Amino acid sequence: MTTCDISLRDPRPEDAESLARAHEEAWRYAYQGIIPHLPLSQMIARRGAGWWQRSLERNMPALMLTFDGAAAGYATFGRSRMRGTPYSGEIFELYVAPVYQGAGFGRRLFDAARGKLSASGRDGLIVWALADNESACGFYRRLGGRPVSEVFESFGATSLKKIGFAWH
Repeated sequence: MTTCDISLRDPRPEDAESLARAHEEAWRYAYQGIIPHLPLSQMIARRGAGWWQRSLERNMPALMLTFDGAAAGYATFGRSRMRGTPYSGEIFELYVAPVYQGAGFGRRLFDAARGKLSASGRDGLIVWALADNESACGFYRRLGGRPVSEVFESFGATSLKKIGFAWH
């Protein structure tokens, strides 16, 4: 019988390579055909192992989902960028590598990140998703998020709508 170790923990700088791989896989899967190829490739390239290592050394708030020791997903979070709203916390990113999607790991990451935000006094929560990313929007709706704001973000010459999903 084979067993697998699945855990959720704070990432360490030595996890940088593994996180960079999970980031690239998740972003290519989530945004292929939504964000134009060149801007997407540039965004992924900027978030390589060096970026992850530096960010983790600076104690960036994050959680990492591991599967047999390798990163299978991650979440980053902190103070909301929307000042003057009831949403004091924000999950900046929540991604699960494609091979691990559909098994409840995204919900585990979300709940754990929300718990860490709440423990630091940040109870209201907002998460942004590209409107064209139907999978992400559906995920946040299933978790009880309700759309509260829309903005546009430019990716090269393309402008895409983002939806802010909130929880009180």
